[in-house]
Amino acid sequence: MTKSIDFYFDFISPYSYLAYQKLKTLNKDNFFKIIYKPILLGGLHNLGGITAPAFNVRKMKNMKDDCRLIADKNKIQFQWNKNFPINSLYLMRGYLVIDENLKKKFFEVCFDYYWKENIDISDKENVIKILDICSINKINFFKDIENNKIKDELKKITNHAFEKDIFGAPTFVVNNKIFWGQDRLEYALDEYSS
Repeated sequence: MTKSIDFYFDFISPYSYLAYQKLKTLNKDNFFKIIYKPILLGGLHNLGGITAPAFNVRKMKNMKDDCRLIADKNKIQFQWNKNFPINSLYLMRGYLVIDENLKKKFFEVCFDYYWKENIDISDKENVIKILDICSINKINFFKDIENNKIKDELKKITNHAFEKDIFGAPTFVVNNKIFWGQDRLEYALDEYSS
């Protein structure tokens, strides 16, 4: 069996964005095999009875400052999105419906639009722009994200994450070991290399 790193993410997670940016630098030679696992972070929080930082004023202030600190330290272009939090449901389903060869571009554009460009990626017009940039068929995309099979698949991935004791994003799983948070990325890479 080929070793890989499962990267559980949601586009609304600033820490997932920061981890993705760090991973781009650390994996520029594609040494690490990454499997991206879209989850619905709100659904995962609901399953675990967790109140997201977005709904706690003190945590929210700390999270904004913390993300800026991490971005500056790692020279990552980042700005807090004025529309945070948004409903990422359609984009997370969208990641599941698009062709495999377009997933990387879609992943990057969604993250960059939201956390680098400060664009509301829950707005349909902006989703259409993302699809155009990625050369994704809009008619098929909007039809497919309403397919019950896709709805169930996103729920299934989110439920499996919960069953593995994953409670936030990003989370990395290597050799059945869980590494939670962007600050644990290097530990996950070490596990992969061991």
